[in-house]
Amino acid sequence: MKKAFSLMELMVVIIIMGLLAMFVLPNLTGKSEAAKEKLTCIQMKSVGQVLKMYKIDTSSYPTTEEKLDILVKKSYFEDGKLPKDAWDNAFVYLSKDDEKSFELISFGANKKEAGDDDIYYSKCK
Repeated sequence: MKKAFSLMELMVVIIIMGLLAMFVLPNLTGKSEAAKEKLTCIQMKSVGQVLKMYKIDTSSYPTTEEKLDILVKKSYFEDGKLPKDAWDNAFVYLSKDDEKSFELISFGANKKEAGDDDIYYSKCK
């Protein structure tokens, strides 16, 4: 009666596992970044809704100089903290058209301005 695996059987199993890892892992890591981008858009939309409430209350969006900090000072967030993007970075806020509109920007995974992975509120679906 045979109680152990042969070297050949172990090699076949290792090769199969290696092939699976070779094809599955790249797909999983790509999905992870896409999921983080979607999560960042959702967080941006949440902040965008708070900005719209602020505009209803004050008749304008915060200035670029006030940034999003004014929302924390005026208690628009329950926990008193600004949401961050999926990479734990703060959003960049820009007031546009004399406080008639705004833009939120996440610098993405590379955390650098004007990178290929920057995410803009205006482009989130």
